[in-house]
Amino acid sequence: MSGSRKPRSVANPLDSAITTPSERILRECHNLYIDSDNGLVKIAGSLGLRLLPPRKKIIVMIMGNHSAGKSSFINWYVEEHIQKTGVAIETQGFTFITSGRKRESLTGNATLHLYPHFRPLLEFKGVTDYVSAEISTSKQKKFSLVTFVDTPGLVDGDMVYPFDVNSAITWFGEQADLVFVFFDPMGQALCKRTLNIVESLSERCGDKIFFFLSKADEAGRETDRQRVMMQIVQELCRRPGLNKCGFEMPTIYIPNPQKPSRCENQIDVVCQTIEKTINQAVQKTLDQLEKDCDLICSSVSGKLAQDRVDVSYNRTTRLRSFLFGALGVLLPALLILSFLVNTLSKEEMEGLVGEGLARVFSLSTAMVVIVWDWIPEDSQIWFAVLFVAFCYLLIYLARYFASRGNKTLTKKEKRNLAKFSDYIQDVVKPRKWELYKEYLQQCAAEYDF
Repeated sequence: MSGSRKPRSVANPLDSAITTPSERILRECHNLYIDSDNGLVKIAGSLGLRLLPPRKKIIVMIMGNHSAGKSSFINWYVEEHIQKTGVAIETQGFTFITSGRKRESLTGNATLHLYPHFRPLLEFKGVTDYVSAEISTSKQKKFSLVTFVDTPGLVDGDMVYPFDVNSAITWFGEQADLVFVFFDPMGQALCKRTLNIVESLSERCGDKIFFFLSKADEAGRETDRQRVMMQIVQELCRRPGLNKCGFEMPTIYIPNPQKPSRCENQIDVVCQTIEKTINQAVQKTLDQLEKDCDLICSSVSGKLAQDRVDVSYNRTTRLRSFLFGALGVLLPALLILSFLVNTLSKEEMEGLVGEGLARVFSLSTAMVVIVWDWIPEDSQIWFAVLFVAFCYLLIYLARYFASRGNKTLTKKEKRNLAKFSDYIQDVVKPRKWELYKEYLQQCAAEYDF
C-alpha cells in the first residue's frame, strides 16, 4: 500500500450496466470499504476498529395487515411477478426482494450471508427459518438501488406466528431506511397488531414511517374512502405515539388499464419518497465515508502519539533499572574491595597494581573503612545483614523497572501506520470529494462549482 496507489475496484459484472450517478457513487463507496488490498474495513481492522461497509441499496420495509397489497405493490414496482398475491396470508415470513445478475431464490442462511447487517436476526428464535430472498434481474424504476422487505401479513385474534412477529418487525423497521405502512380499506385497516407495531416503531424512528391507503380503488365511492380514512386517522390519534401534526395518508392502488378508476392514484408519491431517500442515502454514505476516514486518521495519530509516550517512558524506566542495578552491584563490590585492600600492605598493593592505581584504591575504600570502624563491633553483624538486604532491594528494584516497559511499535508497524494515513489523505479523501462533486452536479448549476 502506498499513498500513490489507486483503490482497486472489486470486479462486478454489473458495473457495465450501471447508468445512474447515485448507483455508481454507492457502489464505489462500497468498494472503497471492501477492497482486499486497501479497503477501509481491512485498515480499520488492523487498527482495532470495526467498520461496516455501507449498503449499496436502501432498505424499504412494507408492513400492514394481510391482503393490504404489500406484495402487489412490490410486483408492480419491479414489474415482475415475484411475490404471491391473494386474499389469503401469502407472506408468512420476511422476504428480501432485490436486484441481481440472475433470477434466484435464497433461503435463511444464504439470505443472511447476502445481508450481513441483518445477522442479529439470529437472536430472534425461529425467525431465521422464515427469512428468504428473491433476486430479480429487473432494472425498472429505481429498483437497482432498492431492497424491499416484505413482512408477514398481520391479523388479530387466534393467529399464531412461529416467532415473535411484533419484535421482529419492530427490529426490521429500525434497520430499514423507509417503513411503508399499508392500510387496507376493506375492513382490516384497524388491525390492532399493526397499530401496536406502528406505535412502537414511531417512538424509535417515526421520521421514516409513511402511511398509505392501499387498494383505494376498491373502497367504493369517494365518500366511502373518506369515511375509511377518517376511521383510520381517529384510531391513530387515540394513540399518543401516533398523534402528530401534518399527518398524511396518500391513496394508492395498482394501475390497471382494464379497470379505470376515478379515484386519485398517488402511487407516484411512493416512488418519489423512495427516490428522495436514495439521494439522502448517497449523502449519508459520503458523509460516513469522511467520518470513517477521520476516525482512521485519528486512530493512527493516537497510536503514534502513544508510541512516543511509551518510548519516553521506557527510556526512563531503563535508566532507573540501570541505576538501581549499578548500585546493587557496585556497593557490595566496593565493600569487598575495601576489605581486600586493607589485608594488603601499601608496598604489596603497589607491587600488584602499581603506585597510581594503588592510590586510587586506597582513596576509594577509605570512606568504607571509616564507616566500618565507626560502627560498634557488636553491631557489625547486623549492619552486614542490613547491607546485604539493601543490596538485594536494589537488585529487585532494577529487575522491577526492567519489566515495567511498555510495548512499542516496530519500525515496520510505524511505516504501515504512516502508509495508512497517507493513503487516506492522498487517495480516499480526494476521491470522496470527487464523488460528492459528481453527485452535486446532478442538481446544482455548473457555475456553482
